[in-house]
Amino acid sequence: MATGKVRPRRSKGPVVAVTGAATGVGRLLAARLAEREEIRKVVAIDGQRGDVPGVTWRVVDIRDPLLSNRLSDVDVIVNLDVERSPEADARDRRTHNVRGAQTAVTAAAAARVRRVVLVTSAMVYGAGPDNGIPLNEDAPLLAEANASIAGDYLEIEDLAANAPVTHPGLEVTVVRPAALVGPGIDTVITRHFEAPRLLSVKGSTPGWQFCHVEDLASALELVVVEDVPGPVAVGCEGWLGAEEVIEITGKRGFELPAALTFGMAQRLHRLGMTPAPATDLTYVTYPWVVDCARLRAAGWKPAYDNATALLALMEETAGRHAVVGRRVGGKEATMATAAGATVAAIGAAAAIRRARKRRR
Repeated sequence: MATGKVRPRRSKGPVVAVTGAATGVGRLLAARLAEREEIRKVVAIDGQRGDVPGVTWRVVDIRDPLLSNRLSDVDVIVNLDVERSPEADARDRRTHNVRGAQTAVTAAAAARVRRVVLVTSAMVYGAGPDNGIPLNEDAPLLAEANASIAGDYLEIEDLAANAPVTHPGLEVTVVRPAALVGPGIDTVITRHFEAPRLLSVKGSTPGWQFCHVEDLASALELVVVEDVPGPVAVGCEGWLGAEEVIEITGKRGFELPAALTFGMAQRLHRLGMTPAPATDLTYVTYPWVVDCARLRAAGWKPAYDNATALLALMEETAGRHAVVGRRVGGKEATMATAAGATVAAIGAAAAIRRARKRRR
């Protein structure tokens, strides 16, 4: 059943399904595709009905084994039903993300869908001091296969790589955005900019590259309409250095030795005081800038540059406070800043532990 007036479409155009269509990037993409004459119909899939007009809503959980029954008329499916929040339980998050992608691919093959587009992240390339700037889209995937969100993305990438063997005839394209920013985005990266001061590692040369959700939606639109082959990286042109980030954000930085930074983060995570594993800190201390060559060749240009994307991030996170990835109150964040870098992290973690004990 469609919501709103459905515009007549060209009979020869593809039918495109978008999962996670009720919110976020899925909502943006469904709305953009609904305006394209080249698209015959847009099928919006989500666990709840959204407000995008001109699309056909099919309310179903992306992990439902019967998803294939809802894809009988679909030519292309774009999976945007992805959980990224640092607060999500790691096992629940992985189940949602990996099983969701697996179900989308399996259901698509069963329903004879021609193409599946899976959105992962440029995090799969890994972040390290020896990374080239920028990384080629075909660079090796060097992220650690652990319990982090990057580990989720690696499993989805493996699924995509094996799909041609498992499901002959099914085309799977992976799209890898840089650090996402925009309304509703809550990740390890965005929380880094909620901190009172910005952490860096001695001897590192970070390179900051962002991808606004509106640019990801426009890139996915092009990937679908123009059949752009993958893997496809998406992000702003170029990157920002540490001094530029400090100037734009107005936040001072602090520098720690790598061994202290990652060792402390690992201990705090083991104690349950920080939401993300220590390896996630590499993504805010080392570069993972990507070259979006395939999109550029297809004529795509981002609407945001890195500076305006970072400003949008700062506007979105205004009033929030985080220390080593954990949300805290403004008073605790101020005290953490005054206490100094290392003491701030340990003190905030101790405060969280005390608060937990009081709630028991």
